[in-house]
Amino acid sequence: MTQPSLQFLGVGREEEDAYRRLLRDGATNPDQVVADVSAETADQLVELGIATRTHTGSLRPVPPARAVERLIERRLDRLRGELEDAAEADGIVDSLRAEREAVTALPSAPSEAPTVQQIEGMEAVRAVIDELTFFARTESLTTNPGGIITPESADFSRPIDLRILRRGVRMRTLMAAPALDDPTTLSYLRELAAKGAEIRISHQPLERMIICDRAAALTPIDPADTSKGALLTREPGLVATLVTLFDRMWAMAQELPAQDDDLPTEIERRILRTLYAADKDESGARDLGISVRTYRKHVASLMTRLQATNRFQAALLARERGWF
Repeated sequence: MTQPSLQFLGVGREEEDAYRRLLRDGATNPDQVVADVSAETADQLVELGIATRTHTGSLRPVPPARAVERLIERRLDRLRGELEDAAEADGIVDSLRAEREAVTALPSAPSEAPTVQQIEGMEAVRAVIDELTFFARTESLTTNPGGIITPESADFSRPIDLRILRRGVRMRTLMAAPALDDPTTLSYLRELAAKGAEIRISHQPLERMIICDRAAALTPIDPADTSKGALLTREPGLVATLVTLFDRMWAMAQELPAQDDDLPTEIERRILRTLYAADKDESGARDLGISVRTYRKHVASLMTRLQATNRFQAALLARERGWF
């Protein structure tokens, strides 16, 4: 019977052979395995996320179930990105939008859209938000003046937000202070923060807005009644002014507090554990399935809170406090 292969998950024969050998012999003779594997293959194992490097330079295999899970996630992320890019290049969204009877309720293609467009009705506004974020490639800025995210809103926003973060788009979200007193909102915000979103809490009044790639902005027609609809603008001057306003509100806001006052969140506990095993940020981030930027942001925050001068000391101090 033919042995199952990892090739369908994007792993070459040489890399798979090396990984299988790590599983067989890595625990007893890791140095010999490293010596027999080319540097290029070793780097590829780490890049694929199926092996990690120790502080001595040895390779350590990721457990099989986790390794296959990472390979599947890697392939899905790549396929998702290819499909989204193809959809954007093909203009399929615009083509399908043209079939709708209420075509005026949705934004036209950027080249045909008026400077400011009025979007009426919550259903139409949600459709616009979905489309704007679908095409976001660099940055997404959002405010929530009420500070509360209902379970229904979280269910609507989750696939959109995770799609943005999965593509590596920088997400900055400003929440009003009531968010701190609402368990559902806090849980959702921490879920996003663990995936790389930057979230701050404002104790000052916020203006409601969504800005994508500093190229398009959505604001309410009536800030006191968002059900009336929204205004969509792509006019560079107006968008730039709204970005400036957002940056000012962001500068006055505070970081989202850790769960249970100063106790670390679950993702922070996992990061502290990797400080013992991973000698590089890339390895630690890969082990946790987050971006290197997010990993470094958490490490810097932990070092500040622990008043540690280096990462190893941060791990020691955290263990002394019983954080992990």
